[in-house]
Amino acid sequence: MLLLLAPVAGANIYAFTDADGTTHFSNVPQDKRYRLALSTPRDSAEVTTGKRAAGAQYRASQRARWSQLIDSTAQNLNLDAALLHAVIATESGYNWRAVSPKGAIGLMQLMPATAGRYGVTNLYDPQQNVRAGAQHLRELMGRFDNDLRLVLAAYNAGEQAVARYGNRVPPYQETMQYVPRVLGNYARNQQRPQAAPEY
Repeated sequence: MLLLLAPVAGANIYAFTDADGTTHFSNVPQDKRYRLALSTPRDSAEVTTGKRAAGAQYRASQRARWSQLIDSTAQNLNLDAALLHAVIATESGYNWRAVSPKGAIGLMQLMPATAGRYGVTNLYDPQQNVRAGAQHLRELMGRFDNDLRLVLAAYNAGEQAVARYGNRVPPYQETMQYVPRVLGNYARNQQRPQAAPEY
């Protein structure tokens, strides 16, 4: 069992899909159906303990602020709320005003072109941002047959990049780090459904 504020570092992620089509993730595979899905890389950009604690406190407060919106959006679109939380935590740390160097905006870090596909008129509106990001995830799940590694790679690098590499995770450093980070967050969210996940 991970400690409350343990970093995502060097943990293997295991997965299996049950008879209902639900995919389960764990870093402690106690069911014989689990198979190794990913070996998560050790984070080389480790920050100080004080900064980690301050960042964790901020994320916890922002997670509480947006949790109802995220959970209801996931329910309306038949997505696992734990997955939507994991993507948002990785993308923006629950910061609705986040802007990336590439111009991605908001909780789901949407690019304007992607947001336009889903009718977003204000990328800084958390409700529009989360809904469009969740719709995009749902569309990617349909396109990539619910293969979360490919879905997340496409969310990060674009659908064309995944297709260009033969429906594999593109060999981009950012994407290769992004996919296991989200899956690690997702696994912990599933293990601790009543507690704020660690990031």
